[in-house]
Amino acid sequence: MNLHSFQRTGQHGCYDQDGREIPCRGTGQDGELLRGLEWPAPRFVTAEETVDDRLTGLTWTLNANLPEFPLSWKETLDFVRDMNARSAFGFADWRLPNRRELRSLISYQTKRPALPADHPFHNVFLGWYWSSTTAAINTAYAWYVHLDGARMFYGNKTQDCFVWPVRGSSSLLPETGQHLCYSEKGAVLEEKDPAQDGGSATGVSWPSRRFLVNNASVLDRLTGLEWLCRASLSDEVVSWPEAVDLVGDLNERDASAADRPWRLPNINELESLVDCSHHAQALPADNPFTSVREVYWSSTTSCFETDWAWALYLVKGALGVGVKKDRNFHVWPVRDG
Repeated sequence: MNLHSFQRTGQHGCYDQDGREIPCRGTGQDGELLRGLEWPAPRFVTAEETVDDRLTGLTWTLNANLPEFPLSWKETLDFVRDMNARSAFGFADWRLPNRRELRSLISYQTKRPALPADHPFHNVFLGWYWSSTTAAINTAYAWYVHLDGARMFYGNKTQDCFVWPVRGSSSLLPETGQHLCYSEKGAVLEEKDPAQDGGSATGVSWPSRRFLVNNASVLDRLTGLEWLCRASLSDEVVSWPEAVDLVGDLNERDASAADRPWRLPNINELESLVDCSHHAQALPADNPFTSVREVYWSSTTSCFETDWAWALYLVKGALGVGVKKDRNFHVWPVRDG
C-alpha cells in the first residue's frame, strides 16, 4: 500500500464562500490539511533543454511549446515520434503525457498559468494542452488540461491544442486505467501504440484487488485512502459550506473518527478514483461503492475565482468547478486508511 499515490495540490490558502481569504485553522479545507506527498524544494532542476521534476520523477522539455503552434491530436503524436526518431535533446523515449502526468504539473494555488510559482518553463501558453489519454465517454475525443486555470475536460481529436512532451517513469502517479489505443476517429487499434496512454500504460500499477470493504467503508489499496462505501452523505445536492458541515456531523457520530477523522477530499484525492477506461461512472469496474452520484465537491478552492471550488464530474471523469453558494453537488468523505 502506498499512502501517497497522489501529490499535494499546492494550495495553502483558505477561502470562504464569498471568496475572501480566511485563516485556515479549523476550516477542513485543502489549504489547512495539505494531504498528499509534499513537494520537494527545489522541485524542478533544469539541465540545458530539459527539466527534471523531483516530485514525480518525470522529465519535461524546458520549452512548453516546441512546435510553436497548436496541433491536432494525431499531429501531436507524430511530433513526439519525430522527436524520438532524431533523439531530441539526447533522448529517444519522449511521449505525450497521460492525463495524470499532465495534471501533475498543476498548482491549485496559482493561475495564468496554473503552475508552481517557481517553475522554470518557457513559452507556457494559457490554453489547452493535449494528453495521450482518450476520453472513454467518446473515443474520438481526448483529455486535455487548460493552463489558464487548470480545468480538465476532453476535446475532439481533430481540433488544435498545444503539446508538452515528457519522458521517464513515476513511482508516485498511478496508471490511468486505460489499456486500449484509439484512432483519431475513435476506432480501437488492433496494435498498441506506444505514443498513447493505452500503449505505454505508465505509472504505478493497480493492485489486483484494489478495494477492500470493511463494514461501511472501503480501503483503496492503491492510494491508502479510505472512502465511505455509500458514496453520498445526503440524498440531495448541497452547497460547499453545507458539504463541510456534513462531514463535521459525520465525525461527531462516528466513534472511529476520533483517531482518523473524515474530511472533504481535495481534488487530487477525488481524481485518484477515476478509471479512464470507463464512463458513467468513471470508476473501476469492480468498485464496491453504492449510491454513486454525478458530481462531487472537493475541499480545493478555485484560485481563478475563489468563490468557486473544484469538483469531480464522475459521469465523465472530468474536473471542473462550481459556485460555493449553490446547491449543486454531492459529498463523498475520505480519510487516511
